[in-house]
Amino acid sequence: MERASSFFSFGFLLFIFCNTTCRAQTGQSKKDNALIYVDKEGVMRWRKDKTEASFFGVNYTTPFAFAYRAHKALGVDLEQAIEQDVYHMARIGLDAFRVHVWDTEISDVAGNLLENDHLKLFDFLLAELKKRNIKTIITPIAFWGNGYPERDEDTPGFSRFFGRGKLTTNDSAIVAQENHLKQFFKHVNPYTKLSYQNDPDIIAIEINNEPSHSGPKIGVTKYINRLAAAVKGTGWSKPIFYNISQGPYYADAVAASVVDGFSFQWYPSGLVSGGTLKGNYLPHVDKYTIPFDTIAAFHKKALMVYEFDAADIFQPVMYPAMAKSFREAGFQWATQFAYDPLAIAHANTEYQTHYLNLAYTPSKAISMLIASRVFHKVPRLKNYGVYPADSVFDSFRVSYKESLSEMNSEQEFYYSNSTGTKPVNISMLQHLAGVGNSTVVKYNGSGAYFLDKLEEGVWRLEVMPDAIHIRDPFERASPKKEVTRIQWQANQMQIILPDLGVDFSSKALNVGNSFSSTSRADGFQVSPGTYLLIGKGKKFSGKNETIGAIKLNEFVAPQPSKGDMYLRHEPLTEVSAGKSFTIQAKIAGLDTGKAMLEINQLWGQVETIPMMRKSAFEFIAQIPAELVTPGELQYRIILRKGNDVSVFPGDLKGDPFAWDTYQNETWKIFVADEKSSLEIFNPTTDRTAWTFPVWRKGFQTSYITGEQSGQLIFRMTTNELGDAKAMGFQFSFVDKVKGRRQEMDSFVKLVVRARTTNTTPIKAKVVLIGQDASSLSAFISLSNDFQDLEIPLNSFVADAALLMPRPYPGFLPLYFKGPNSGNKL
Repeated sequence: MERASSFFSFGFLLFIFCNTTCRAQTGQSKKDNALIYVDKEGVMRWRKDKTEASFFGVNYTTPFAFAYRAHKALGVDLEQAIEQDVYHMARIGLDAFRVHVWDTEISDVAGNLLENDHLKLFDFLLAELKKRNIKTIITPIAFWGNGYPERDEDTPGFSRFFGRGKLTTNDSAIVAQENHLKQFFKHVNPYTKLSYQNDPDIIAIEINNEPSHSGPKIGVTKYINRLAAAVKGTGWSKPIFYNISQGPYYADAVAASVVDGFSFQWYPSGLVSGGTLKGNYLPHVDKYTIPFDTIAAFHKKALMVYEFDAADIFQPVMYPAMAKSFREAGFQWATQFAYDPLAIAHANTEYQTHYLNLAYTPSKAISMLIASRVFHKVPRLKNYGVYPADSVFDSFRVSYKESLSEMNSEQEFYYSNSTGTKPVNISMLQHLAGVGNSTVVKYNGSGAYFLDKLEEGVWRLEVMPDAIHIRDPFERASPKKEVTRIQWQANQMQIILPDLGVDFSSKALNVGNSFSSTSRADGFQVSPGTYLLIGKGKKFSGKNETIGAIKLNEFVAPQPSKGDMYLRHEPLTEVSAGKSFTIQAKIAGLDTGKAMLEINQLWGQVETIPMMRKSAFEFIAQIPAELVTPGELQYRIILRKGNDVSVFPGDLKGDPFAWDTYQNETWKIFVADEKSSLEIFNPTTDRTAWTFPVWRKGFQTSYITGEQSGQLIFRMTTNELGDAKAMGFQFSFVDKVKGRRQEMDSFVKLVVRARTTNTTPIKAKVVLIGQDASSLSAFISLSNDFQDLEIPLNSFVADAALLMPRPYPGFLPLYFKGPNSGNKL
């Protein structure tokens, strides 16, 4: 980019190359064990009062596959682990559980049910969910092997024997599935003394997970009806769902079956990007479009989302926006995939593209709590407009800029990050949960906390330990690699609630916790645990022994991480000359001690700057303007605690000034002259571009040698543009402009160097996407020769942008154009 008179902050650069029989269940079940039914309009309703039902929660896999093996490898008590995780699910307000049961681990080739450890643990899980009033939809057939992310084991089940492709077409495979379903639903859970069909908290079934259909459509309908009949033959009277979104070609065949409802999934940011996605992805979840309205048999059936997640996104803003879009589309059940078990969440090894756990991802967990409230509070089919107008809806707000999800109603106040919002009515407040600071709670720790009112002047406080993210959790996973550390320490907290007053007492409730104190005007010290807060002159009657399904003295948290001091830092790419800037770092294990930053101009005198503690683990150093002269700065950070010294980058141990210390790694920042351009994409160094399409026959991407030594060119080739009539790539340059934001208003043009191998010129569209998701575009003409093509920034006009990574399922919108995309630069 080159110097300008006016500009606003953009986060993406986008190139697009383009050419100009049976009815559903219609009434209440007569069986006492059916809590819900599907009415004539396809709405799930509570049997007791006929009101609409809604359920929001997670998938969770500890009884099976990798999660089972990982717990075993760590020597963890699996029943205790399940009990702890279910407590956390209840703590963040979830009331739904779904998982595709790994039938390959609990069946033989003929479909006979195997009474083994996996089935026992699944039974235990269902019993624990029942205790917490969390309802279950079971998906009894998964089709999958049990390996991921490892290799599949030689399991005994029919799925492994027949293979996914044959399971929906081969008669012997279908007979095995019928046999398995009959035995599975008659199985009696030893913990509840109920069979799955008779357990009222198991409210429905989704027959199988992501089926791979082939052959004539009539065969698909017959297959579904055969398995539905096998389930009903056990006496099952509850709703039956079937996946309709996995294979849209067969949607009419699925709709023609006898099932009561259809299941969908949503991965709006794709899967397995290999790193954290940066930028504003709220447009990706602005609307869930269902394309089956033209199928008559599709209507008047219940709708559920069996899996969803904003994969590889760490910002705690996506879940409430997704929940809103689900409700607008008519869904009554939605379960995220997948909640990370506490015992292995430090490494995020189970599914690296997903990361959700109350202890290890506190902001995302509070965002999930808020999403649950959205799903239960927002009316089904209600529309709130187009992003960003729908960022504020009902009692909720999501903000990409603030990295914040928020709920603010008369009795509930929840926030996923620090917020300046005031509660609607602080005197009526009953429940509060958050991370960071608010007008009600000031807290310098990084864990989540919960406040629940028991009676006037008496509250229950629960505080989780600090979570410190030391590596990108979405990079390649390994049980040997820690991505988040847990730190236990006493942090300062100030609570401002009228009925508590200033000088209330805090008394520890959880077992083994003796940390108690009295609050003063500036607050009090609190360690992880649960506490009874009692205002001065008040007494607790003891009448309220629970908060919903939670006992007052319950508390679950991982023990402090073991490990040396560790630092995570993302250096700025370049900064503006003559202007001071801040260097930030997250430091684990430095509860005492200090951090020092050594910085110098290339070959210049070294300056030492103390890093100041901003919070329990965040440290900053201000670099003075006189050091920031055109050229290059290099720096390192030294951590000292007692006799221990660690130097970063490199995590070098020992005295960095010793005569025989030969490591000299440093971070480097380019200091740009005030008249220099700003590079926002360079294929020689930038490798995180997303392409459209991702996979298609005849489409390829590659990095090839450029015109100059050491230079690479990003190349895209295709035989045809496909149905979308376009191919393109997208690159987020958010990090590249952080150090030069003060200059952004002074750039006037964008320079693109590109060419085509076509014999005739082609048009390419350049799209700039702002942090508010507004998009502006301009066309350039590419010839056979590389040229520097200049585009005045004031020539960009409002336009739509490709959504990349491509949302899944593939029938979801490919483009987004927000109402703010209406102004020129």
